[in-house]
Amino acid sequence: MAIGPGDGTVVRAHLDAMSNTDTTDQTPHRTPGPWDAKPEATSARETAPAPAAEAPIEKDQSLVWAMLSTALMGGFLWWITGSAIVAGAVLIGLFVHEAGHALAMNKLGMGPARIYIIPFLGGLAKARREPKSEWDGVLVSLAGPAFGLLAMIPFVGVWMVLGQGDWLMGAFFIAMLNLVNLVPAPPLDGSKALGPVLTRVHPRLEQIVLLVIGVAVVWWGLTTGRFILAAFLALSVFSHLKRGVWRAAWGTLSWPEAGKSLALYLLTLAVCAAAAVGALMPMTGGDPAGAVQLGLNYLGFGR
Repeated sequence: MAIGPGDGTVVRAHLDAMSNTDTTDQTPHRTPGPWDAKPEATSARETAPAPAAEAPIEKDQSLVWAMLSTALMGGFLWWITGSAIVAGAVLIGLFVHEAGHALAMNKLGMGPARIYIIPFLGGLAKARREPKSEWDGVLVSLAGPAFGLLAMIPFVGVWMVLGQGDWLMGAFFIAMLNLVNLVPAPPLDGSKALGPVLTRVHPRLEQIVLLVIGVAVVWWGLTTGRFILAAFLALSVFSHLKRGVWRAAWGTLSWPEAGKSLALYLLTLAVCAAAAVGALMPMTGGDPAGAVQLGLNYLGFGR
């Protein structure tokens, strides 16, 4: 019989009354028989700890939906870029980027990680377990952009052989995919790499900085015609605002870990930016300043 919250007092009083009665065994004493349980065996069963519950294993994405979502993402990229080569480059770059996250998750005991393609938005690497520390979380967030640059290599190689500009543009957009992900705006990788560092300085600093940058990125998306991205980021920024301070006071990064996190973030940011500029330099006759200006034009700045 189920006992509601209001029945607890009555039950406890009833049990207390029973405990005050004489519960001495009134049965006559007898010698235990061969089929009686041994006292030590009974106590061992009673005190044996229950086995720990296994964490539920999430079902894999169905093959049909994985193929459909990838096809939708590829078609969307082809539509907005106007080039099958560039669209294929971004799609491959997306897989390699998320593979970097997944490899880091598996290496740090967060796996088995899974990769999902989200049509019209991007990709997601999902871990089975939370990171053991903020430092592990920083490493996972930076592994995607750092590893993702490897996808540029085959496209640069084909361009060197064929000389077709679309292959070089594919390499550029792969670099930009990883560079934009380092912007410290939720839910991009940059917010997960730089956020714990800001929290180490002051718990409110992360919330304020990510909010300001997030609003700026949403405005950039709206003014440059990237409406789907702007809407997605706006929802993320709103969720960030509702959540308040993300971590407990001053987080769990030590000051040395905060310093290493900042250094790794800046290094990854510099490498991604250099890769993007390097991919454009052949189009500007080897002029770095011209390549930077061309890259800013693609982002909607300097027009």
